[in-house]
Amino acid sequence: MSETEPKASRRGIWGWMLFDWAAQPFFTVVTTFIFGPYFVSRMAADPVAGQAAWGYGIAAAGLVIAVLSPILGSIADQTGPRKPWIAIFALIKIVSLCALWFAAPGSSLFWVVLAFSLASIAAEFSVVFNDSMMPRLIPKADIGRVSNVAWGLGYLGGMIVLIFVVAFMASSPQTGKTMLGMNPVFGLDAAQGQDARATGPLSALWYLVFILPMFLFTPDGKKGLPIATAVQKGLAELASTVREVRKRSGILRFLIARMIYQDGVAALLALGGVFAAAMFGWSIMEIGVFGIILNIVAIFGCLVAGRLDTKLGSKVVVMVSLAMLIVATLGIISTGPGYTFFGMLQLPGVDSGGMFGTPAEKAYIVFGLLIGLAFGPVQASSRSYLARSVTAAEAGRYFGIYALAGRATSFLAPFTVATVTALADSQRLGMATILLFLVGGLIVLWPTPYPADKVED
Repeated sequence: MSETEPKASRRGIWGWMLFDWAAQPFFTVVTTFIFGPYFVSRMAADPVAGQAAWGYGIAAAGLVIAVLSPILGSIADQTGPRKPWIAIFALIKIVSLCALWFAAPGSSLFWVVLAFSLASIAAEFSVVFNDSMMPRLIPKADIGRVSNVAWGLGYLGGMIVLIFVVAFMASSPQTGKTMLGMNPVFGLDAAQGQDARATGPLSALWYLVFILPMFLFTPDGKKGLPIATAVQKGLAELASTVREVRKRSGILRFLIARMIYQDGVAALLALGGVFAAAMFGWSIMEIGVFGIILNIVAIFGCLVAGRLDTKLGSKVVVMVSLAMLIVATLGIISTGPGYTFFGMLQLPGVDSGGMFGTPAEKAYIVFGLLIGLAFGPVQASSRSYLARSVTAAEAGRYFGIYALAGRATSFLAPFTVATVTALADSQRLGMATILLFLVGGLIVLWPTPYPADKVED
């Protein structure tokens, strides 16, 4: 297989794309919408302590990912095959997710956060190795289309699992029934958090089943250097590329901007549902429906952004998406029971009954829709921004640095949120720190040329 004209069978490409379908439920139901809010609002002694512990867990995982992912990626470039690496981290992820079943109310927060952090680390490392297969499998002309289809499949897979949880597993605290009016499957006891705890094993099973097509049908790289030699050469190549990128000011500025705003995007996704659950006392069912709404909007947002990216360019899509996320973040931190816009707009406190019964909750949903529209495009168009800024011959090396930029400080935003939350004893002030990263990244990106390697006049 030529590296200049990569080609894989249709079945092989679909196997590769199904990786996103397999991996996304962990991020959707465990990290963001079901298990995370359960951990903060019901498992921890109080929401402030829960948000701080959850934030520190995300930060610790982000630090490990930042240090090791570019190193492992460079080593894998030299050893050749990616599947063995993915298999190792898949095993760690599956075992760690299954351990979340034991996260009953009153259990040790430390061991639960440790299991979640290990699952996060393994999930991100697997993504790095899977993404690095793409340039070898797909011709450059098709990369954008295939990448966006895979991204959309991921959202769809996460949404399907989320719908299953809400419809068949999560029950109302008042009635004990699911959204369909039936008893939870498998006899799950919501009072003991079993509806949320089961999302760990469920995501593990989904992942195990749907990564199999990639292992069975997607061609892997040829065997390369022995591991010891690969480590030495991989580290040397990584260091050389880091030195080179410092001389290309436009690309360097873009990578710095993305490093900053991606921290804010990741923290907003990980903690937005947690914040709502604690503020409004949302049940697992309500958080799940909120997540379903966001995922539906996200799929639509990606489809529209794909067309705008072609017509207006990646930079425009990224900047508009960041502006939407800034507005959305201001909206959610300014909303509380009976008010929005920091109290400048008072809302009736009467609960109309049912899900999202108060006007404040409905306002939060509106701001959430902005997040749903923007969080897919800001990431997908960032990837195409770089793809249009480097040549095919250097794409592999620079996407390795791109991965480093996306994870180098990925611990910083959740660490800042957790620390401010703990010190100020306020979830709202903790969440407000996300604005520093979104606004900071937008400011750095504003004067960056597009494409990023364009020579400025």
